[in-house]
Amino acid sequence: MSNMHNFDSVPAEGNKAIVFQNLKTKLSGSQADLAEVYQFLIPEFRIGTLDALVVISDELVKYDQFVESVAWKIVDILRILLKGDKDKICANLLVNDKSIDQYLNTFQWDIMKFRAEKSLKEIAEILNEEVSSIDTLMKAKLANYNQVKGNLQALERKQTGNLSVRNLADVVKKEHFVLDSEYLETLLVAVPRHSWHSRYETLTQYVVPRSSQKIAEDDEYGLFNVTLFKRVSTDFANRCREEKFVYRDFKYNEDEMANQRKEFEEMGATEKELWSALLRLANTNFGEVFAAWIHFKAMRVYVESPKPKMDKKIREILNNQYGKFGGALSRETQKDENIEEYQNLIDKDYYPYVWFQIQFNVNKIASS
Repeated sequence: MSNMHNFDSVPAEGNKAIVFQNLKTKLSGSQADLAEVYQFLIPEFRIGTLDALVVISDELVKYDQFVESVAWKIVDILRILLKGDKDKICANLLVNDKSIDQYLNTFQWDIMKFRAEKSLKEIAEILNEEVSSIDTLMKAKLANYNQVKGNLQALERKQTGNLSVRNLADVVKKEHFVLDSEYLETLLVAVPRHSWHSRYETLTQYVVPRSSQKIAEDDEYGLFNVTLFKRVSTDFANRCREEKFVYRDFKYNEDEMANQRKEFEEMGATEKELWSALLRLANTNFGEVFAAWIHFKAMRVYVESPKPKMDKKIREILNNQYGKFGGALSRETQKDENIEEYQNLIDKDYYPYVWFQIQFNVNKIASS
């Protein structure tokens, strides 16, 4: 996907169609292959006084920067949801069901949504409010998704850790425990690669002999049960810690274990639903925000009007065509010393046409 577009507004000199065709021939015709050239059609706007024009010009710059930042925030959300898969991310960067390139190359002002009879100030404020609302909504939805995802990851860690930390509900069975006894209870201990059977009976008094068995094993620990009198449970747990055994504070309760499994399943289902909803929202709102951004560019082109390595050559052709209207080229060709004295006060980057550049580099998505 192309990632750089330049927007230029040049003097019409009578017939816009002829001017466009002349420029297209010079920049992309048989004479040169410097850039693809497309018309960027914008309506006539209501501006008002010169003071109003100056104010709206400054405001449009701020709006432009803000809307661009919101577009990139949405791209970042897509990057998170799609785990940096650039192809999938680009597939979701659609504007009015078009790719970014297609949208820019066929841009038309949305006259149904932003009627040109409104003042530029009104249109800009409406656009800015819409994008601000989208920004607020996306922040809230992302925060909600991240919270649920964090809770799910915490539950997943409990399911996937070693036997010293993981949830044991799907490891143990009812027959591993002495239940409903007035005097006895069964404890669980995660034991590193040490001898257990020769030691557990001597950790405290009142341990039931030969009551321990290995329930499960992983690369780091073996999980053992042991039955003893309830009165020494606390002492036994403390002695386990002293011996570098990991006492697992686990009570066999089928209802509680069922609730834990249900919580995990429901959390997983909720995370998937929120992921799908956020993806749809990001897809839709990217299009809305990007379209708003280009509408701001169109307004800036209107207000300011009186291939990357080819920029210099393109500017050279435009300067040759319109240098008579002033700017850098005009300074070079003027011979009148008095005029040159004033020309030197003009910004050296001033050109006799309006030049805006849009750089939406999707190549940095996967690496950000």
